[in-house]
Amino acid sequence: MNRHPRLAPAIATVICLCFAGCDALPGRPGAGEREVAASEVMTFDPLYRRNCAGCHGADGRLGAARPLNDPLYLALVPPDRLHSIIDKGVPGTSMPAFGMVAGGDLTDAQIDALAQGLLDRWGRPQVVNDLTLPSYDAPGVESGPADQSHGAAVYGLVCARCHGPQGRGGPKGGAIADPSYLALVSDQSLRTTVIAGRSDLGCPDWRSNLPARPLTSEDIADVVAWLASRRQAVPGRVGQGR
Repeated sequence: MNRHPRLAPAIATVICLCFAGCDALPGRPGAGEREVAASEVMTFDPLYRRNCAGCHGADGRLGAARPLNDPLYLALVPPDRLHSIIDKGVPGTSMPAFGMVAGGDLTDAQIDALAQGLLDRWGRPQVVNDLTLPSYDAPGVESGPADQSHGAAVYGLVCARCHGPQGRGGPKGGAIADPSYLALVSDQSLRTTVIAGRSDLGCPDWRSNLPARPLTSEDIADVVAWLASRRQAVPGRVGQGR
């Protein structure tokens, strides 16, 4: 038998107040200050900062890799391909896979948020309203094999003045035919650079490489084929940058 029936409610109240007061302990973060789990981050800025800025630059420019703060590039690459590149990476290159299924840390929803965020933040579709963009992908086999000799001639006309004869480096550009560089980039990356240029480094796009006309689809395919032919196999490297 409880000899002090009136004490039980008071004791219960004190215990409840003690537990409730735990959230107010000195140094304990409030509900709005608690760190969000990495898999729950869905806003563009922290996703980009954590996963992309190290290679593509803090503001999407002037990083080691292609600028993502480039409306022409974002208009060129199909949205589903942009998602796939983030998700699966590019085998044989320095672009890693970020999707969980491929061994990365991002959920599919986070990849959606990142890809859409790139388009919302830096895409300006109106810049290509009056342009007919070359295809992002290389022409199919129905277009015939690329002509490397023609590609070498195109290189001499549009690239050598910056990157030097035979792609060994020049006064305004690096050695783009260097085997070490080619081992780190895919053929698609070469094609994208020929088409979209490098706006952050002053490299022109396909429209201004020739003085009288833009590069044709054949010009683009052939110069990429010539550059890719300079790549040397790296023992043990999967994909060889293709």
